[in-house]
Amino acid sequence: MTRQFAFGGGRVVLGADASPVAFQHASDPDRLYLLDEVTDTWHGPDHAWGTGFAITSRGSGRWQAPYETDWRADGATARHRPLDGLELEVRRQVAEARYTETYVWTNTGDEPLRITGLGVNVPVRDVYDGAAGALARSCHAHVFTGGAWSWVLAEPMAGTPPLLGAIVRSGELWAYSVESRNSRTWSDIRGHLVVHPTDHARSPESFGGQPVLDLAPGEEYVLAWELGWYDDREAFLAATDAPAELPSLTAPVGAALGVRLAEGAVLASGPGDALTSSRHGVHHIDVERDGRRSRTAVAFLAPVRELVEARTARILREHRPHERPEPERYAFVPVDTRTGLTQTENGWQDWTDGAERIGMAVLLQQARLRGWGGADGVDALDEALQGFARFARECLIDPDGSVRRGSRFTEQVRLYNTPWLAHFFHDQFVLYGDPADLDLAARVLEGAYSLGVRDHLLIGQPEAMAAVIATLDEQGDTARAKRLRESLIEHAHGFAARGTALPRHEVSYEQSMVAPLVSLLATAYDVAPDDRLLTALEPTVRWLHVFGGPQPHVRLRDIAIRHWDGYWFGIERLWGDTFPHYWSVLTAIALRQLPEALRDEDSERVADAIFAANLVDFGPDGEATCAFLMPSCVDGRPAHRPDPLANDQDWALALLLRSADGR
Repeated sequence: MTRQFAFGGGRVVLGADASPVAFQHASDPDRLYLLDEVTDTWHGPDHAWGTGFAITSRGSGRWQAPYETDWRADGATARHRPLDGLELEVRRQVAEARYTETYVWTNTGDEPLRITGLGVNVPVRDVYDGAAGALARSCHAHVFTGGAWSWVLAEPMAGTPPLLGAIVRSGELWAYSVESRNSRTWSDIRGHLVVHPTDHARSPESFGGQPVLDLAPGEEYVLAWELGWYDDREAFLAATDAPAELPSLTAPVGAALGVRLAEGAVLASGPGDALTSSRHGVHHIDVERDGRRSRTAVAFLAPVRELVEARTARILREHRPHERPEPERYAFVPVDTRTGLTQTENGWQDWTDGAERIGMAVLLQQARLRGWGGADGVDALDEALQGFARFARECLIDPDGSVRRGSRFTEQVRLYNTPWLAHFFHDQFVLYGDPADLDLAARVLEGAYSLGVRDHLLIGQPEAMAAVIATLDEQGDTARAKRLRESLIEHAHGFAARGTALPRHEVSYEQSMVAPLVSLLATAYDVAPDDRLLTALEPTVRWLHVFGGPQPHVRLRDIAIRHWDGYWFGIERLWGDTFPHYWSVLTAIALRQLPEALRDEDSERVADAIFAANLVDFGPDGEATCAFLMPSCVDGRPAHRPDPLANDQDWALALLLRSADGR
């Protein structure tokens, strides 16, 4: 049995236990804003909207089916008893354009009660069931748990209205966690999202520190949020009644970062409306207004050159397997930062000495192109780059031009790897002038098309093609350049004609498919302008934008959602949100490549902000992490910390430098 209650232009559907099973809107009737037990068979009543758990000094418990329900014309009230001495009443009510939920936990015992964990499920359907399916039915879940300044925004993956937003009006949320992330849900499913008034019991230091809730006998804790339909992000953000505005979330070390405080709001850390720090990295800031506290995070950043030179020194010192014979000793491999020990492949595809680890060589190369050598000097970079080039020629590139995932790793052809080495050898030619390097770069790209790249969206393919084509033209090999140019244009028009029917890649739909699609269409348009490419770009840019949310947090704002890299690339094998992931810079690159007709005043700001945010995963001592796991917990395991493995993250710095000068 379900009952429907209209609000705004849509409705909430409450199940027999008075919990929402769906939010629906007439203007987008096929959109599933919540996970659905029929469609998403791994989802069940344990994670229905509004269910949850409590961890207390008196024991722990969960709530799901109420022991009592009162139905009304405007909603329902459900009563639960998660454990002896703790009552929960949930009042659900519609009123014109809004739907509200109020959760009241009451200590009904005779002794004080300390609550160290409260979690409420908000199962937004953030699922990649293929590009066409995701664009038609799924939503990105943008979550901000900033104390009193908290909200959840379910934004259709197509970037079209309406958006469904939940804004906290009473109480506070200090963390979010993720459940149901495992080998069944895999990389296409973000999992069950849980928001927390506190997650102190499981992850006390997360998000700047988790509170405890002390309730005297008879005392209550109230959490209330308001849900509404919104035409766009701007309308939603205006409704959040933010206590502060941060036009920028980063500033150079030692510089001031401005904060515009709302009326009645003050910085809890001290007077004034500016922040500064002499320490590189993320800093939490607290704001107080009307007796309620909010929190977010900003970053103060060391100069890019300092970070790059510290990182390249660390790569040269720690990331090369010197114990191997030549030329394999010139490869680059992951390192466990807890010990400084290189990580062997162990038969795991994302710990090889090829594929994404090529980013380390590209970073050294980009530093060398600028004459940045640090204490090691450019001679050390030259030796490393020439050695890696020999290793790549002999151990990674097969005679047909295909690129192996690693020198000792066998699998079917992985086309992802081809543009990375093609661009590397192109830039080797730029550095050292050996025509064999340019020839190899062109041969690898030509081989990729013979191997089927026309049906793939490869990271870096458009940029590698553009670079090689331009240099071939400069060197007088115009016939070869023409053939590659024709392949690029054909590739782009093929995808322009596909619409939403994008092929599945290693993940069925993701930002690192859509960003290369935008880059492909934009690069082809730059080479051969055609209105059909512009027409295809317009919705594609919208799809790309909505992967990143509008949260006022340096790790989150404009940063594309990714939620599998901690498992594949990390040493702790944790699924769950990684913010920022270095491939988020692909959005920045794509925005900078847009034709003038599609750029707006925000394009460059967003691109700069994405590149800047990615610097937080690098330290001034050259340390780095392949994945910062954002949730407080993933399937109950504490997170909100960097994975100890330095692996593939150097693409963030390498592409920042390459994007800066177009090389």
